Amino acid sequence: MIKHALNVTREADFAAWYQAVISEADLAEESGVRGCMVIRPWGYGIWERIQRLLDDRIKATGHENCYFPVFIPLSYFEKEAEHVEGFAKEMAVVTHHRLISDGNGRLVPDPSAKLEEPLVVRPTSETVIGMAFARWVQSWRDLPVLINQWANVVRWEMRTRMFLRTSEFLWQEGHTAHASEAEAREETLKMLEVYRSFAEECVALPVVAGEKPENERFPGAVATYSIEAMMQDGKALQAGTSHFLGTNFAQAQNIRFQNAAGELELAQTTSWGMSTRMIGGLIMVHGDDDGLRVPPRVAPWQVVIVPMLRDQPEDAEIVAYCKTLQQELAVFSVFGEPVRALLDQRPAKAATKRWGWVKKGAPIVIEVGGRDVAGGNVSVIRRDRLYREDGKLDSSVVPRGQLVDEATQMLESIQQALYSQARERMDANIRRDVTDFAALEKAFEGSKPGWVEVNWSKPTGAELDKVVERLKALKLTVRNVPGDAAVAEGACIFTGAPAVERILVARAY
Repeated sequence: MIKHALNVTREADFAAWYQAVISEADLAEESGVRGCMVIRPWGYGIWERIQRLLDDRIKATGHENCYFPVFIPLSYFEKEAEHVEGFAKEMAVVTHHRLISDGNGRLVPDPSAKLEEPLVVRPTSETVIGMAFARWVQSWRDLPVLINQWANVVRWEMRTRMFLRTSEFLWQEGHTAHASEAEAREETLKMLEVYRSFAEECVALPVVAGEKPENERFPGAVATYSIEAMMQDGKALQAGTSHFLGTNFAQAQNIRFQNAAGELELAQTTSWGMSTRMIGGLIMVHGDDDGLRVPPRVAPWQVVIVPMLRDQPEDAEIVAYCKTLQQELAVFSVFGEPVRALLDQRPAKAATKRWGWVKKGAPIVIEVGGRDVAGGNVSVIRRDRLYREDGKLDSSVVPRGQLVDEATQMLESIQQALYSQARERMDANIRRDVTDFAALEKAFEGSKPGWVEVNWSKPTGAELDKVVERLKALKLTVRNVPGDAAVAEGACIFTGAPAVERILVARAY
């Protein structure tokens, strides 16, 4: 019987396990403001890796980074009715610019400092960036405009959960303007593919990319596309979205340009984003009952060296040996970057530090004691396979030179193993044999049902509303139409009309 590092298992209580991983891996903690979190160094280090790798891919597609204010005039939102309606219930609003004492030791807004116009704390930036585009774009020669910003946004969520749904979160949001609809649609799908490849190649997160149904579109969009990832409890997580906005925002914000023939046209725009929610997905896809497992490409430290110190004279020799090992590892590159190795010299017991790094999910943990130094060895723990078949910790003693030579291959192997495990789990838990609504109901009776892909007639309006309500009663949602789904044959299981495509149905975060 294995005694795991966490006091709750995924099987016993997945929600409690998720919170335990965040706490024990030192990822984040409560801030004192409902729905807002303090992201601790290890958690923020993962975000920095995500940010750097994704930023490189965004820039490689021709986009430039910029920054827009966190405060947006309310009137900007009112110009796009569908957009403001979609976010109205989540908006945080600033109405005053000064506080005064009420005479009882409390601070209250100064009535004389009321703003002429309320300011919305940025929930997303289509409106303020659209106003800038209207200033920047005059001629077809000014197009396309391709920008991205890394920022925080605020959406006043009713039910919050760290990383998955917080009132404030970090993200990147890309915004572009184009001369033609074809070019804008191409951009939308290009960025969807950037997200898909990034999630799979860097976060080792297998996803399904496809178009969202009408009811799941971004407010004001013509079409919304997403990448959906399957968590270990079978639920879906929307991990990134890309939106074709058409001329809806351009019309509201007067983004017009003179074409080559001298005629005025509305620009075609897009927007797309990925957030710290990706860390929540990483936890729920790769974590185990001992904590987090971080894919090497996004791990702040890929190798952690733990010297086993005893307050003895030989400690200095052990530390020197470890420093040499750290330097030797840094000479090698993996995934196009130098190996990131940390020497943990904190004054704590080696076992405490070892299990601390296991819970954090460092890909490789190396322990070095006096006998290792004498024999020229190291003890190696791979986080992707923590235990031997007999249930004991899988700590292998190998020559130091061998470890240095094999470290990069080991990291590549861990990255691939985490992806393969998640891919096999997702593929094994998508059913495609459901042909009627009764069978759909039955498919979701278990505790971890996974996803179901079914025939879809692409209903709209009131007909779609009826489908959404039927699914809501079962706590289900339609996720997206997989881009690689088989051709639909037969009737839609919801409407009975001829199916035109296949769509995923799931419980979701």
